[in-house]
Amino acid sequence: AETAGVNAFPIIALISFLIGLIMAFQSAIPMRQFGAEIFVANLIGLSMLRELGPLMTAIILAGRSGSAFAAELGTMKVNEEIDALTTMGLDPVQFLVVPRVISAVLMTPLLALFADLLGLVGGAVVLLSLGFPLITYINQVLLAVTFSDLLGGLVKSFVFGILVAGIGCLRGLQTGTGASAV
Repeated sequence: AETAGVNAFPIIALISFLIGLIMAFQSAIPMRQFGAEIFVANLIGLSMLRELGPLMTAIILAGRSGSAFAAELGTMKVNEEIDALTTMGLDPVQFLVVPRVISAVLMTPLLALFADLLGLVGGAVVLLSLGFPLITYINQVLLAVTFSDLLGGLVKSFVFGILVAGIGCLRGLQTGTGASAV
């Protein structure tokens, strides 16, 4: 859980904050032409909770934790540690893969929640700089976003966690011989 979650938090926090900030800034400029700057809050809220929070979390975890899982298990296979576990009567999948998948499945929705929150904070920074009060931004987000939007994003992040950890572990167990195979 530490590898898949806690260690990934700083980069996910930074990326999500910047995504919210950039998306709000880029959309506020064209919306200003129509006097619809306040609807930037709707855009940020819906896109972060439904899609971008879970997606950015999954992409970062795939590059960070999924590859770490594959490298760990690949190194264990090259060093014949997995064969040693089998010789001792322990199932390598149950002993090595299941804990990694469970931790990724539990940590990915939590990281997606933090990504959603920090993306909303990034959008709030832009709207505050445009002269809107914070309470106006919060009310607009609450009007636009429903619990089903949040729940849909969490379900996606749950599935992404299973896929990232499962594929990372599978590729690690499929490693051939030699250091170059890892």
